[in-house]
Amino acid sequence: MKLAEALQERADLNRNIEQLKNRLSNNALVQEGEHPAEDPEKLKRELDASISRLAYLMAHINLTNCNTKVDGQTLTELIAKKDALLLKLHVYRDVVYAGSQTSYRARNTEIKIKATISVSGWQAEVDRMAKEVRQLDNKLQESNWNTELME
Repeated sequence: MKLAEALQERADLNRNIEQLKNRLSNNALVQEGEHPAEDPEKLKRELDASISRLAYLMAHINLTNCNTKVDGQTLTELIAKKDALLLKLHVYRDVVYAGSQTSYRARNTEIKIKATISVSGWQAEVDRMAKEVRQLDNKLQESNWNTELME
């Protein structure tokens, strides 16, 4: 199994577990004399199996990410780099947005608001970081499809 396939299965399992949780909750109580729409014990077994499979995949995905190197860095390091860069990018975008706000004055006696940052300079950094995130993501996606999941 390729790493990318394991990641897709993990995402499917997470969605399935959330659905099973909701279905279990919907069938946990019924009016006396009525029957649940679905058997809670069967749903519980399905939930337990899904969680077991998820734990297996998570362990093997992590093992694979820690032992697979791309351009001298492990996938774990590349993922951490991408996540940190995304966080920085979101903060910088918010600052650029705040610095770009204009305030209109009805009279010249009103307080004038001006940016304390170089909006164009910050925007250039945002654009550079966005490109770097795309490139990192492409590199990760490519390696995910070329790497076998370690068992």
